[in-house]
Parts: sequence; structure tokens; C-alpha cells
Amino acid sequence: MIPCAFCKGTGKDPFRVPSKLSDCQVCWGKGKVAIADIPHETCGACKGTGIFEHHRLPCSVCKGKGVVPKDRRKGEKGMDPDTGLPEIGNY
Repeated sequence: MIPCAFCKGTGKDPFRVPSKLSDCQVCWGKGKVAIADIPHETCGACKGTGIFEHHRLPCSVCKGKGVVPKDRRKGEKGMDPDTGLPEIGNY
């Protein structure tokens, strides 16, 4: 278990949507999220924030956790090595 990156461990929605009492949509109000017991690294898409840039949504790469497994991108053709997202033109 690690602190939830999306809500910064508070268990509450960081954007207070629909209210300041709303639970975080990533950790469901627990403040922590479970990750597999394998080496992880900071998510390159959200830089570890867990938030999809310029939006009020969890990062689509790390699912709001802020980390991704280190071996996640190995052997995946057409993937951006920094973000883990498909490269332009590889949909």
C-alpha cells in the first residue's frame, strides 16, 4: 500500500467535486492504494501526481496511483518510452 497520489493521501476528492465531502475516486476514501509487490517508478505521463494534466481526472497511464511497474514498457513496440502511451500514429 502506498499513499494515493491523486488525493495526496487525504481520501477526499482533490477538486471537491461534487462537494468537499466527496471521497477520492482512486482510493475510495482510504488515502492509500495497493500496488503489486514489484519494482515501480514514477509515472512519466503525470510526473507522479496521479492527475491527468489540465483535467480533473486520474491519469490514464497509472490510474491515479502516480507509479507504474518498471518493466511495464519492455518489449512494447509503438509506445513512448517516457510516458508509456502509444506514439503518434500507433493507435
